[in-house]
Amino acid sequence: MTLPTRFLIIMGVSGSGKTTIGRQLSERLSWEYYDADDFHPPANITKMASGVPLSDADREPWLDSLRDLIAACKQGNRPGVLACSALKQTYRDHLVGADGDVQIVYLKGSFDQIWARMRLRTNHYMKPNMLKSQFEALEEPADALVVDIGKEPGEICDEILSKIRPVPCRSRA
Repeated sequence: MTLPTRFLIIMGVSGSGKTTIGRQLSERLSWEYYDADDFHPPANITKMASGVPLSDADREPWLDSLRDLIAACKQGNRPGVLACSALKQTYRDHLVGADGDVQIVYLKGSFDQIWARMRLRTNHYMKPNMLKSQFEALEEPADALVVDIGKEPGEICDEILSKIRPVPCRSRA
């Protein structure tokens, strides 16, 4: 069964492939791509770079800005793809609201699998030692398309695209 979709939220812990998959889906669909990391206020980035996990209070204005982004895109008939950790159900509920055409895709992998990936990353504020806190905070979604990250990115995108029904995109300016 394919789902009608105007906006995709690619979620998972840091290192699960949200950016890679989100960008590839955006290209394939000719939809705008957004990285939730770009919407963090500087204080949040400083905190995370120091190895301090964010609190729910830290995340609230960030989640508000992402929810507003999704609403503006949908109102302007501009489908999009957002790479966002969205680790807790309350965060996802805040982002999606009552809209049925926002599809959450959960990139699922084991701690060991993602830890190995993160150790290879450079120039990213999220440090591998914070991965444990992300897995502790993670509430696996019951209402998402779940995709195993053990596949190649192209295969992951193929699987996602086979299970959604994207709406046509207005041409990008």
